[in-house]
Amino acid sequence: MSMKESELENLILRALPDAMIEIKDLAGDDNHYSLVVRSKSFREKTRLEQHQLVYKALEKKMGTKLHALQIKTISI
Repeated sequence: MSMKESELENLILRALPDAMIEIKDLAGDDNHYSLVVRSKSFREKTRLEQHQLVYKALEKKMGTKLHALQIKTISI
């Protein structure tokens, strides 16, 4: 299965409404992405906690609709 960039972006924005998101399809297959997510929600959170927020936003689609995800989070 695969996930379109728009679906990925919508899931993250639903959980982190203030997020600014940059998405790159690394393999051109809608299944391997690189994300840069900037959000105030990341303030005073460890990098691990920031990444957990992003994974939680994906609603368990990681490993089913989405195969690989490279994440960079930035607190604003």
